Amino acid sequence: MIAPRCCKLRVSEVYLMTDPIAVLVVEDEILIRMDMAGQLEDEGFTVFEASNADEAIVLLQAQPSIRLMFTDIDMPGSMDGLKLAAAVRDRWPPIKIIVTSGHRVVEITDLPDGSVFFSKPYRHQAMMASVRDLLR
Repeated sequence: MIAPRCCKLRVSEVYLMTDPIAVLVVEDEILIRMDMAGQLEDEGFTVFEASNADEAIVLLQAQPSIRLMFTDIDMPGSMDGLKLAAAVRDRWPPIKIIVTSGHRVVEITDLPDGSVFFSKPYRHQAMMASVRDLLR
């Protein structure tokens, strides 16, 4: 199992005494995964990382605090990111889902209800705005 990366609290969270929101980043490309995790941590989120769907399922079972999953589509393992997104929607309906790919264009009808798709490369500001919108 992969442990959460160290999380940085934003000043506003310290004053409000709120717990950071937990996010799962599922990405097989280590540098992309580290970059996204770092961006989320800089925004004050607690981040868990998985390199494939199988690791993601283990983390989701062990960490009921996860509220959002960010997943790539093309990954090795028992299922790709689209199948993982569908499995998460079925098993953990409250978890918000962001799906991304640098190789495919995905229609909204291919995603579980309420999910969002971003094509790589994505803009940090747009991604963070979507994360905030999904978590409202």
